[in-house]
Amino acid sequence: MTDPVGKLPSELDQLPDRDPEETAEWAASLDAVTKAAGPHRAAYLMRRSLQHAEGAGLALPKLLETDYVNSIPTAAEPAFDGDLEMESRITAWNRWNAAAMVTRGAKHGVGGHIATFASAAWLYETGFNHFFRGKEGDGSGDQLYIQGHASPGIYARAFLDGRLTEQHLDNFRQEAGGEGLPSYPHPRRLPWLWEFPTVSMGLGPLSAIYQARFNRYLANRSIKDTSNSHVWAFLGDGEMDEPESTAALALAAREQLDNLTFVINCNLQRLDGPVRANFRVVQELEGAFRGAGWNVVKTLWGNAWDELFQLDTQGALLRRLREVPDAQFQTYATRDVAYIREHFFGAEPALVELGKLLSDAKIAECFYTSRGGHEARKVYAAYKAAIEHKGAPTVILAQTVKGYTLGKGFESKNANHQMKKLSIDEFKGMRELLGLPIPDSAFQDGQVPYGHPGADSPEVRYLQERRAALGGPAPARRVHASAPLPQPEERAFKALYKGSGKQEMATTMAFVRLVKDLMRDKETGKRWVPIVPDEARTFGMESLFPSAGIYSPLGQTYEPVDRDQLMYYKEAKDGQILNEGITEAGAMADFIAAATSYATHGETMIPFYIFYSMFGWQRTGDQMWQLADQLGKGFIVGATAGRTTLTGEGLQHADGHSHLIAATNPASLNYDPAFAYEIAVIVKDGLRRMYGPDAEDVFYYLTVYNEPKPQPAMPEGVEEGIVKGLYRFKEGTPAKADAPRLQLLASGTAIHWALEAQELLAADWGVTADVWSATSWGELRRDALESDEALLRGEQRVPYVTQALAGAPGPVLAVSDWMRQVPDQISQWVEQDWSSLGTDGFGLSDTREAARRHFGVDARSIVVASLAQLAKRGEVPASAVKEARERYGL
Repeated sequence: MTDPVGKLPSELDQLPDRDPEETAEWAASLDAVTKAAGPHRAAYLMRRSLQHAEGAGLALPKLLETDYVNSIPTAAEPAFDGDLEMESRITAWNRWNAAAMVTRGAKHGVGGHIATFASAAWLYETGFNHFFRGKEGDGSGDQLYIQGHASPGIYARAFLDGRLTEQHLDNFRQEAGGEGLPSYPHPRRLPWLWEFPTVSMGLGPLSAIYQARFNRYLANRSIKDTSNSHVWAFLGDGEMDEPESTAALALAAREQLDNLTFVINCNLQRLDGPVRANFRVVQELEGAFRGAGWNVVKTLWGNAWDELFQLDTQGALLRRLREVPDAQFQTYATRDVAYIREHFFGAEPALVELGKLLSDAKIAECFYTSRGGHEARKVYAAYKAAIEHKGAPTVILAQTVKGYTLGKGFESKNANHQMKKLSIDEFKGMRELLGLPIPDSAFQDGQVPYGHPGADSPEVRYLQERRAALGGPAPARRVHASAPLPQPEERAFKALYKGSGKQEMATTMAFVRLVKDLMRDKETGKRWVPIVPDEARTFGMESLFPSAGIYSPLGQTYEPVDRDQLMYYKEAKDGQILNEGITEAGAMADFIAAATSYATHGETMIPFYIFYSMFGWQRTGDQMWQLADQLGKGFIVGATAGRTTLTGEGLQHADGHSHLIAATNPASLNYDPAFAYEIAVIVKDGLRRMYGPDAEDVFYYLTVYNEPKPQPAMPEGVEEGIVKGLYRFKEGTPAKADAPRLQLLASGTAIHWALEAQELLAADWGVTADVWSATSWGELRRDALESDEALLRGEQRVPYVTQALAGAPGPVLAVSDWMRQVPDQISQWVEQDWSSLGTDGFGLSDTREAARRHFGVDARSIVVASLAQLAKRGEVPASAVKEARERYGL
């Protein structure tokens, strides 16, 4: 619907206009400028007016996109705090050695990436020389999320600094007995250098945001002063298409994380071609970040472009830059000047005239090399603006040429991500361009040499002096010598040891009750970090709200609707709970930051992250690997676990496979406890293994259930079996000496079906069954694999599961609320006849009883399966199986 003059309705039409005549005068003035000076002049005046209004403090919506120019004009750049010539020589050596390392590695078939660092060299070097704080100064230093494909450049700089040798560089992408260099940033493989694994694209930016947020969390809870720590995340423009890359931008702005800077290397190329072939990725990113509330600094053009912009009195150059798509601009960098004159400057008469004022050399300089990300002064100005900006995070959009300085065979080529080496002639051309004193005689047997100015050279002394002034080497990971955490008082665990009597309690509630008690511990209570993605009430955690508080940097600026209730929704600046809203990815990023705080900040924290089981390993499995790569510690808890315990939720909530996925991760210790006391034993052992005197770089994954059941008291002497993964919970009593017998192994909630089946087998069929609690199929398998490895070394070792079941009569039947593959992990180490039942297939909406009957894991199905195994052995008649199926309605 439109008004009488054909204008679309606006939100302004809803507001009263107290002076329509004045409004009309403003509109008429704009029309007059448009008519007299053209629409571009009118648009310029409007932009200037909005800029003036913002400076005057008027509350107006901000523009989401600015012109395709630098945010900081050359005249406004701060003085450069360093020796530019010296830093240029350092950068040249780093460029050379990065390319040499990858090229030499290609002879061994290991390859590597060259073009990314070539485009980003100044983005890193400027930071290392002027901004990135090391860990040997005050505080924790800065946290650097290095773009994964740029790792050769970081190794090259560590070589120049004396932290790596030529042999190390030649071991790039090789293990070499612990003397190699991993392909990408990897703390588990090179723990003294890398803090953050970043090559799984998208996880770096997400983690950087939550790391900056966790820094504030530590400060607001008075655990660690992190005011001198800044988080820098180096990203590619193509990487920003990953959903995780932009998932938490609003959080960073909402919480005013001015301790965070994204540096996006906009070389306009992703792995196979342009990031935005028909569009402009820089402008798109600017709109996304401005819209989310970030401070945006565009560093697009080098000094050579200043002359062009000064000559552009009609705005024709700006218009052309706004309309040229990225793929075309990439093409300009690979074509001759005549092509650029025709296709860029030939677009309109004003540009033709502008082009006539420019020499071929000037055009070549601008379109081939002059980018903001390649000039130290431009980068320095952007970084300084970022760290001085208060109240919001900053993103720097730095335009570069992918493959810069590697020669025409690399620069801006679509295939340069996959190009792993330079020829000798290309290296010699690069040598001349960079001005490096490497003689032809250094190229022996067709091998490109490494270059180094000498350990006592001015370049190395300058580099080391700069790093010393900033607090030591970077990047660097440091695990500070700290005392192990004291074990909590025993009474917190005893509450679960004694059981619940006649009262029913779900194991989810048992875990929450235990952690609530542990959070009261005088020594370690404050170090617990409860993390939940907006389901705290589902898991019975609302009792923690008023006591521990929900973390918010603003505190609570409103009166909660449930303030008059005992368990009201309490937010606090020093709140302990991280209640993230509906974002499992955000909650996992929280967990990783807390789980690695022992290294990042020298402050050991004990995170536990509780979530709907289905939305853990399935949804955020890549982050679970990131956690393992980063050597994180803590408790991950899949609540409402299993495929049949969450009644009515159906397919999307029914988790029968997480333990199978978790079993693939070597750092994850996976448990499926059946009873509350098992949880207590597992958590206690986890605290010892992760935070005790001989701390291990592992984390615990527990699945707990929302099905209320009576919780028995802990039997004597079962602790070892609980931790190792198996113990006999209830031995069957034979009705007669020669009664058929079998072993029922069950995990989690399935123990209750097995116990019922034990009774039915005895009462209806005269069969004796022993019921075992299999607390961890994964730990049983891990131990068995270690035993197999020992045999290869000539050591005699029997797997624990084999020992535990040794001599147990009859076949073994394993049952769980998981796919059969989960218990089947251990079948080859069980000497008895093996069979299993599980919940293979999709979930469904129904009652628990109906779901269990559907999957064939309920007590009566267990009875039939048991009789079938015994019938195979001739220990019961085959007719008993058919009779049982009919009796139980199967």
